[in-house]
Parts: sequence; C-alpha cells; structure tokens
Amino acid sequence: MSDITRNVLIALGISFLTIGTIIASVSYLNRMRIAELNSLQEQLSVDSLSFETQFSLLESAPCAETVSSTDKTSTDLTSELDELGEKLSYEQQQLGTGNAQVLALARQYSLFEIRDYLITKEIAAACKTKTVTVLYFYSNAGDCADCAKAGNALSYLHDTYPNLRIYSFDYHLGLGALDTLKSQLKLSGSLPAFVINGKTYYGFTSLDDLKKEFPKGALATTTPAS
Repeated sequence: MSDITRNVLIALGISFLTIGTIIASVSYLNRMRIAELNSLQEQLSVDSLSFETQFSLLESAPCAETVSSTDKTSTDLTSELDELGEKLSYEQQQLGTGNAQVLALARQYSLFEIRDYLITKEIAAACKTKTVTVLYFYSNAGDCADCAKAGNALSYLHDTYPNLRIYSFDYHLGLGALDTLKSQLKLSGSLPAFVINGKTYYGFTSLDDLKKEFPKGALATTTPAS
C-alpha cells in the first residue's frame, strides 16, 4: 500500500469518526431537549390544575379579599406564565416551531394563557379593578412580515410595565379553544393583530404608534418597572 493511499484512508477514517461524533452529539442533545420538553409538559399539567383551583378559589372569595390579594395572585400567576413562555420560546428556537412536541407544548401553553386571561377578566368584572390586557396574535407560517418587530415591541412594554397582562397566540396553532376565542373576537386574520382591553387593531408600524392604541392613561397608570 502506497503512502498516498494510506494517508487517504487515514483521512477518510478521521472524517468518518468526526462525522459520527457530531451525529452522536446532536442525537444526545436532541434527546436531552425532548426529555426537557416532556418535563415541561408534565409541569404544565400540574400548573393547569393549579390554575383551575385558584380560579375556583377566586370565584368563591369575597371581592374585598380578592382585591386585597389580586396583586400577589396576579404576580404569582404571571411569573409562572412568563417562565413557561420563555422556556417554550427557547425550545422553539432549538427544535423549530414545527416540531411535534414543541407544537404540543405550545398548545398547552396557549390553554394556560387563555385560563389566565379568563381569571383576569373575572376579577376585573367582579371587583371593578382596572387591568390592561393585550391579546397578541402572530404567525410562524411566514405570512406576517411585521410579527417579529411587533413581538419585540410587546416584550419591551412587558418589561417596562410588568403589570400589563400580555398574552401571545400563534394564529395558526390549530387549537379548538383558541379558534373559539378568535371567533368571539371576530378576527379577520390580518396579522399581527392586537386586542387591547377589548378593542381590536391590525398591523404594526412602530412602538410609539402601538402605544397610541392603548386606552388614554393606561400606560401612565400602569406601574413601570423600577
């Protein structure tokens, strides 16, 4: 065997070994991410039951007690929701929005958001509290050129005014409860879409223009982040 042939074979062997190591590493990382997704789905199941229980407790509580505990309850629920939302966003970036388990997690998370939205509405109606809610509808299907910018603007508003209740939904998620919500809101499908305290707006141009769509004084009276 000539030196050239030997060197070629050695180079090929090293290449195959490198490729095999990369494939094994990617496979391991994917298994770890899937295991994390399974853990998140189990957590969501428990948290969903917790939400339902808190909802029942808030419904049965005297309004004076509800109002006095609303800030803490809202903070607790919103904190849990935000944490799960961040994890979902990370998994979408790692595995893709079309991954079957990511989609299942997104549907569970959306149900979680809808439950929280209903809790917020119940408290506001029963106890005459002033809560600013935003329902944001976006798309991962490539049919919303301004959705990324709109999402960044809402993230900024959420960070600046943590008492804002912002709920984000994938318009094409294929979830019965979400489809019912869209039907009740009479959304046209033009994205991005915002429902701010019950009023619907379509399209996004800038953060300043989005702020103008909020009820007068809503942001001024919402506690900004320190």
